[in-house]
Amino acid sequence: MTIHPVTGLTDPAGTATVSVKPLVLRARRRGTDLHVRVTAPTTGTRLPVVLFAHGFGSDLDGYAPLVDHWAAGGFVVVQATHLDSKRLGLPADDPRRPRIWRYRVQDMRRALDELTTLEASVPGLEGRVDHGRVVAAGHSFGGQTAGILVGLRVTDPDTGVAEDLSDARVMASVQLATAGAGGAELTAFAHDNLPWLRDQDFSHITAPGLVVAGDKDDLPLTTRGPSWTTDPYTLSRGDRSLLTVRGGEHFLGGISGYQSAETTDENPDRVALVQQVTLAYLRHITGVDHTDWNNARGALTDGHPLGHLATK
Repeated sequence: MTIHPVTGLTDPAGTATVSVKPLVLRARRRGTDLHVRVTAPTTGTRLPVVLFAHGFGSDLDGYAPLVDHWAAGGFVVVQATHLDSKRLGLPADDPRRPRIWRYRVQDMRRALDELTTLEASVPGLEGRVDHGRVVAAGHSFGGQTAGILVGLRVTDPDTGVAEDLSDARVMASVQLATAGAGGAELTAFAHDNLPWLRDQDFSHITAPGLVVAGDKDDLPLTTRGPSWTTDPYTLSRGDRSLLTVRGGEHFLGGISGYQSAETTDENPDRVALVQQVTLAYLRHITGVDHTDWNNARGALTDGHPLGHLATK
């Protein structure tokens, strides 16, 4: 176990990891096969799973600071490249674009459906995965994807219907820098170009979850300011927690990749905070260990320089 000199939080001793990509899952109706990456510890049994959805435009190679940390901490992390990825280069007039938010959810379901196949494709992993402990996680657009899997209702802009697309196999969620409720608080740009944000209903979320929000995350999608990204916490029900990252902008110090050029608030200590709190939460909610989570709740009070942790 190590103690970070700035965050003051503890981490379990990390283990070596292995990562395999691309694992290709056939998806005829999607129009493009689903490419998946699996990162896992080289030791341990009954390993819980994190199903991770990237932000808009990213791919299965993103978010290494989080993925590597979670895997070293005892989790099998499954990442897919969604249709909005810049890597795929979908044309602006591609007929799949208006329903791209739905395809993301279907991608996650397909990965869960094929979890046994994915497990067998990673050398030494077969038989070591606990299919009964799955947490959905995601950043930005990926946070909506993760939220839908635990009960977030999104009104389909084509049909006007808000379906229940949750998946009973997912026990909890981790949502990082994720969109809040729509309506009048959306900017004209978001209303016109991201119609899946117009009407989001968080009240059906009853599964446990951790929301991570930067108090300087002033997105051009809302007129409300950074507090908009706390909606997945304040408007949901059940056992929920909120990590507010002080000074954090949309990439929370640099979680989207090592030396990522898109990070506007580069800060290694901020990244360490997000790494440690999310791993502590994952270990807590899957029943691996509660010590680090309880320590984080005690340490991240109003006086902590990097963040504040609230629960309800």
